Amino acid sequence: MDTPAAVQTGHPRRWVILGVLVISLLVVVLDNTVLNVALRTIADPVRGLGATQSQLEWAINSYTLVFAGLLFTAGILADRLGRRITLITGLALFGIASLTSAYADSAGQLIAARALMGLGAAAVMPATLSIIANVFAPHERGRAIGVWAGAVGLGVAIGPIVGGLLLEHFWWGSVFLINVPIVAAGIVLGLVIIPESRDPKPGRIDVVGVLLSIVGIGLLTYGVIKGGEDGFGYTLAWSTLAASVVVLIGFVLWERRIAYPSLDVRLFTNKTFAASTGMIGLIFFAAMGAMFFGAFYLQLVRGYGPLASGALFVPFAVAQMVFAPRSAAMVKRFGPKAVSTTGLLLVAAGLTAWLFIDATTPIWIVGAAFFVMGVGMANVMPPATETIMAALPREKAGVGSAVSNTIRQLGGALGVATLGAVLSSVYRDQLGSATDGLPAAAAGAARESISGAYAVAEKAGAAGPALIHGANDSFVTAMHYASIGSVIVALLGAVVAVLWLPGKRPAAAPAASSAEGLAEEQGVELVEA
Repeated sequence: MDTPAAVQTGHPRRWVILGVLVISLLVVVLDNTVLNVALRTIADPVRGLGATQSQLEWAINSYTLVFAGLLFTAGILADRLGRRITLITGLALFGIASLTSAYADSAGQLIAARALMGLGAAAVMPATLSIIANVFAPHERGRAIGVWAGAVGLGVAIGPIVGGLLLEHFWWGSVFLINVPIVAAGIVLGLVIIPESRDPKPGRIDVVGVLLSIVGIGLLTYGVIKGGEDGFGYTLAWSTLAASVVVLIGFVLWERRIAYPSLDVRLFTNKTFAASTGMIGLIFFAAMGAMFFGAFYLQLVRGYGPLASGALFVPFAVAQMVFAPRSAAMVKRFGPKAVSTTGLLLVAAGLTAWLFIDATTPIWIVGAAFFVMGVGMANVMPPATETIMAALPREKAGVGSAVSNTIRQLGGALGVATLGAVLSSVYRDQLGSATDGLPAAAAGAARESISGAYAVAEKAGAAGPALIHGANDSFVTAMHYASIGSVIVALLGAVVAVLWLPGKRPAAAPAASSAEGLAEEQGVELVEA
């Protein structure tokens, strides 16, 4: 149990602990973006595993499915069993799965190992944020979460660079093997430096609620994945999504009626908590969808290699590192409403730039667009995450972290799936006669994706250049349509911030009575963080 002094001042080694948590977080976030640049190599039958397009998708999706489905459960278990032991266990699983992935002999083995990595990541991610909530006092927590959010942005952005460097000098498995020494360092430092903490009065475990959350979130994630692959009109996609809604409604009804809920769903009746949760989902929907089509644009339309294309994400990382730790000071000065709204408008502005980017646009404009997006996200994620964490008492920090991370993961997956579906649909419609004269199988592959068109063009002889030109034009048009969708979602997030986030509190107003008060009080306390 924390003493009153500890609650007010935080753990004496809190900033060192934060550094260890950032290392643990980076390896999880970085790995998922590292894989994206290795997909073409893994698909190569000589240099890789000869994986099919479907197998490549499931190498990513198996991780996402397990990760998102178990995040909430992992947060609950961390509160009960101990946050440090949950973090260490998650890192160990992640390291073992990374080693297995690196030396996989088939695409099936890689998919299974990636699912195990998702299990490890589900334990690591909520534990890092809940430990922050327990070792930092309320007045420093906003700044610490800003550093945490900056680390997420850094991992997303530097993953392609790390992957590109490794692939230029080593075999494809190196993108997974690099995780092992980092994980080992995180485990050792975690055991030595991070204190154990848990809910001192966990009460009865809500078995039914936990199972409903796993099934509901798992079905929702799978439905989103299938919708992105096959279209949301496909029977398996919409039926799975419909089933997930039924199960999640059952989860809400169950949580409302029991005395020991895993998640107090009444928190969502608080406008500040609900708005912050919604903004996280919306901003990751928009940003991850844009990064998805941006990666294809850079590597195929512009012809950049993995390293060069990854370098263009650096401005996004720099913006996150510089501005996220300062977001708490901005909130104190201007209030959550002004800071979050401005951040979301900046994200929308960065995404709007993609409407004017084509095959010959000066590449610095792409870097500038990523930088503006990074600045915007750096001023949305920390205050939104802090509001969610502040709405719950310290002993329930794992649950708060799980809510934040689950919404983030689902928002990103839905963004990739939905905007990816728009991208594919418009690409096929725009390709027109570019595949005329090709054999049926080749034409089908070229119409499936721009990657398929490039693969066909390599073997099409004199018809290759015309097919590449048509595929590039079709993809750029499709990218513009997808960009419109991402801009609309970012603007919707800005509307949510304007309508439901609190403004700056008058200087004469009294401080919140407790660091662990109700969500409304904590939303106001954030202004003082």
